[in-house]
Amino acid sequence: MATGKLRAWWAHRQGLDGSLHGSPAAAVLERTGWMRSIGGSAPYLGLFARARLDRETVDADVARLAVHELPSARGCTYVLPSTDFGLGLTVGAAAPAGELAAAEKYLGVTRAEVEQLCVTVADLLEASAEPLAPAAIKDAAGTAVRSLGEAGRKRGTTTTLPLALGLLQVRGDIRRVPVNGRLDQQRYGYVRWTPSPRGELSDMDTARTELARRYFSWAAPASLKHFRWFSGFTSASAKKAVEPLDLVPLDGTDLLMPKELADEFAAFTVPSKPSYALLAGVDGIHLLHREMSRLLDDADVERPIPGGRAGETLGGQADPPSHLIVDRDRFAGLWEFDTETSKIVYRFFGNEDATLRETIAETQEFVRDRLGDARSFSLDSPKSRASRVADLSGS
Repeated sequence: MATGKLRAWWAHRQGLDGSLHGSPAAAVLERTGWMRSIGGSAPYLGLFARARLDRETVDADVARLAVHELPSARGCTYVLPSTDFGLGLTVGAAAPAGELAAAEKYLGVTRAEVEQLCVTVADLLEASAEPLAPAAIKDAAGTAVRSLGEAGRKRGTTTTLPLALGLLQVRGDIRRVPVNGRLDQQRYGYVRWTPSPRGELSDMDTARTELARRYFSWAAPASLKHFRWFSGFTSASAKKAVEPLDLVPLDGTDLLMPKELADEFAAFTVPSKPSYALLAGVDGIHLLHREMSRLLDDADVERPIPGGRAGETLGGQADPPSHLIVDRDRFAGLWEFDTETSKIVYRFFGNEDATLRETIAETQEFVRDRLGDARSFSLDSPKSRASRVADLSGS
């Protein structure tokens, strides 16, 4: 199987070839997959690259619940389309359940007290005319919230409130809303959510198969190992989840794809013209498989990490060390946003052309005028990435 064809196909299925320009955010997410958020700019960058959506349009979709940031696969937060709210919450339910079990075992917490706290929190939010921040909920709940002392501090759970908030979220009884309406920060208030979007997808076996169905439409061809990484399922659960699907193997590989895509893939050819996209390092083109080597040319494996230690190479990383430049069939470069100059600094793995420079200029304007910065995650800052910026800019 030609590597170039596989790579270009993945980019095509991810809408990085211009085929989704003008599509609404929900349609992009349904076609290309849930977008990892982690308090960074990834959803905005991904939706801009695929559909040329500006930040205000995406924020409006969040406000009207066309899309929303929810705990979902592996208990991690992703931005999902409304059609997948129930599914995302169902497959993400194991994480808060595990946190509660650990608190019961190590911190003397009882399920009964957390369930009672859930009732208290839900009632407080029901009575509130505006979103309540965790501190406000804690104050209003009074003695219903219990401190877990030094033992809790060491385990990262200082009170019982996060346990209740986690359970209420995955049940779809409450949702958190960003205080300024933006996805690229992690300050939230909570509101009641009625009716709950969990609906009929509370059955876990059904939910797992539905997640597998979506995953292989977004990421195929992909292996069971890739699916297990994305879903967090055990080997047995992953195999059971895909059994009802009509997946076919790709000759000579362990990769699988839906039968209805096989003919389309067979007829697909690598575009002759470049199609560049500037994306976050946690974009789905990488994170759906989380296998850097599949999109790296051999000549790029030994490239040094920008701002890294001596001997660190691109091929030795599990994840990109900076934001990505993608061109059809490969990771073609790295970039960061320099807040001092309000410009994108980058390193391209090849010969630049006018189309690349135009793409960089468009993304630079978007980041500068609409986002203000392009953070990788909530704790990313100009200071923390200064060495990468300096290396990429050649200063």
